[in-house]
Amino acid sequence: MDPRNVKENEWLFRQVFGAAAELSGSEDAKTFVMCIYSTSVAPYEYVAANVDECTAGMKLPIYVGRSRSGDVAYDMLEHPHLLIAGETGSGKSVALRSVLTTLIRLVPELELYCADMKRSEFHLFRGVARDVVMDASGLKRIVMKLRRELRARGDLLDRHEVAHVNDLPEWERPPYIVLAVDEVALLKKEMDIMEGIDEISTIGRALGVFLILSMQRPDATVLDGKLKNNLTVRMAFRHADEINSRITIGSGEAAEIKQLI
Repeated sequence: MDPRNVKENEWLFRQVFGAAAELSGSEDAKTFVMCIYSTSVAPYEYVAANVDECTAGMKLPIYVGRSRSGDVAYDMLEHPHLLIAGETGSGKSVALRSVLTTLIRLVPELELYCADMKRSEFHLFRGVARDVVMDASGLKRIVMKLRRELRARGDLLDRHEVAHVNDLPEWERPPYIVLAVDEVALLKKEMDIMEGIDEISTIGRALGVFLILSMQRPDATVLDGKLKNNLTVRMAFRHADEINSRITIGSGEAAEIKQLI
């Protein structure tokens, strides 16, 4: 039978086994596994030892959170750029700070730049990040600097005839750069900044320059098809409606997330 029919009717299994049942399939699409949990997902603390264990061996670890089966993380080198979206109180800000904290802890040579358009998220990274700015003019300065860095790194790859900064000789290898922008939707009229963000999203992977963008309410004029496709990982927290959810992840599931009381 078509494996898609099984996934599309996953709700039938949940009616029988409960809302905590999760259905997953193997890569060969021949086997399905049903996991039934006795407890629901619960709040948890950031435990450095657990995070270190689940990110072992990753060069640019992104800590996602915790599922019923344990902590979850991935390597941004393999899945470049990240969008985190969710309305106020959905947990977006906590997730963003966890992601940046993990990068700071585990990537010693990281160059981190933060832009806090709401003036509420990144103050705790002052003195740790290379630069923390609070307005569009400050972010424009950072973006222009990173565009120059992209060109310099591109020239470096050309000289050594390699395709990725990781292939450079160790003494020539530049550090990874991460630009984190909170509430990027406020920048939709800042064309110079958005052009720079688009450029980073397009060519930054090979050059070791990465984006972490966050927003409360997805804006289709900012998150256009090109940029959205380049943000290979998108974390969707609770969204107000299905339209906003579809802008972020292409489906309506984020509008179904319930608020914890």
